[in-house]
Amino acid sequence: MTTDLDARGAEHLLRADGQEEVCLALYRPSTGSRRTTALLAGLVLPLPGERTVHGTASFQGSYVVRAASLAAANDLGVALLHSHPGGIGWQGMSRVDRDTERSYAHVAEIITGQPLIGMTLAGDRTWSARTWDPDRGHRDAESVRVVGPGFRIHWNNVVRPAPVVTNSQVRTVSAWGEAIQRDLARLRILVVGAGTVGLDLAIRLAQAGVQNVAVMDFDTVEEVNLDRLVTATRLDARLFRGKVYVARRALRAATTTAIPEIESFDLSVCEPDGEQLALDYDIIFSCVDRPWPRAVLNQLAYSDLIPVIDGGLAITPFADHGMRNATWRTHVISPGRPCLMCNGQIDGAQVARDRAGLFDDDAYIKRAGLDAPARENVSLLAPSVTASMLSQFVSLVVAPGGLSAPSPLRYSLATHTLEHLQVESRAGCMYEPMTGAGDMRAKLTKAHAAAEASRLARAANARRPFVRLGRSAQNILQRASAALQQTSP
Repeated sequence: MTTDLDARGAEHLLRADGQEEVCLALYRPSTGSRRTTALLAGLVLPLPGERTVHGTASFQGSYVVRAASLAAANDLGVALLHSHPGGIGWQGMSRVDRDTERSYAHVAEIITGQPLIGMTLAGDRTWSARTWDPDRGHRDAESVRVVGPGFRIHWNNVVRPAPVVTNSQVRTVSAWGEAIQRDLARLRILVVGAGTVGLDLAIRLAQAGVQNVAVMDFDTVEEVNLDRLVTATRLDARLFRGKVYVARRALRAATTTAIPEIESFDLSVCEPDGEQLALDYDIIFSCVDRPWPRAVLNQLAYSDLIPVIDGGLAITPFADHGMRNATWRTHVISPGRPCLMCNGQIDGAQVARDRAGLFDDDAYIKRAGLDAPARENVSLLAPSVTASMLSQFVSLVVAPGGLSAPSPLRYSLATHTLEHLQVESRAGCMYEPMTGAGDMRAKLTKAHAAAEASRLARAANARRPFVRLGRSAQNILQRASAALQQTSP
């Protein structure tokens, strides 16, 4: 849910007199590859006579029918929210709670076609949630996310237990304490783009103890990448390894958690399967340099309430060689903050050209008078982008001093100036009004010709005898190395 809806829900449910309260809400589903999320779309507060407060709270069946009918008219589902004013942390259900929710699960699903969602708000403003199958009962949610200018996540310690703090994490934990580390380490984080910035950033997250770090990239390692792609080798380039292969190997070596969940996806987020996988994550890092994937991620930040941390580096040379300047920008994209289009980081016309594959057509670029993608060596500057994006991440999830992530930041190397950019949302923004749209989001994905071509070329090269032999030998060595690292001294 958004921070605004969280505040309005708490205002109604946590009564000044300490009695329990109830209300209904509407939601849209957001269907990922392995995870389905209910995105609260608005409250349906009770009308006079629809509920009674008497220490606990009870309500009329007509209230549920009214909310379910409203939901069905708008292709939404229904959530039943109630409070435990004396509760702390994630709440279980009493027999009365279970019986009440179960009794209305059939009604809600018959009218809306969506399962009933039950939610409880504890007195310390911790949410808990579950989804109902009228015949099989309820299934507890893994977490409840509250997303806006800030970010809070409420964890179900049974479904998603906190990883054990390891000896390798002692100095990390000393910065913010074990409670914050437990929350941070459970986040499911996706890094889209395993290039210069993305790979370095993913390694840092794994080193910090984040249990589930995933990378998504369809590209192949080339020798031209070796001056800036950390941990990649000449052998990787000669064996036509995918960037996600290098990333997966690096993350497994770097992780400090006892039970890592390292994942890699040889996909583009612009492909339907890539977008659907992205919906499984709590936070996404955007480390891409094309308009189309940035537009897809920009949309997900609002439509599916998944904060996106985006950053980029631009180098401007003099016409006769030499560097004029280098600038890098980083920003958190989420409801309550301006989107990438509003802050000038994507342009609708460029997104359309990229989606049509025109940026992969050298003849078109020449005819249109466009600049070809820059290929400057950024190995000495990319860590600055990584550091700024990680600072935005820490500010968002740790909130040092009680403050969340800042406004967009821009650093100018020539003048050594760090600017806080005061960006406002534009009138007519097409992304921010889609907040909470979930599966009803606009369709930006389709078959991605460049991704398909990259995978086909890599598969063809993998069939060459020298490459097959080299990959087999490399795999054996890596398995042996991994086994030695797991062996106790």
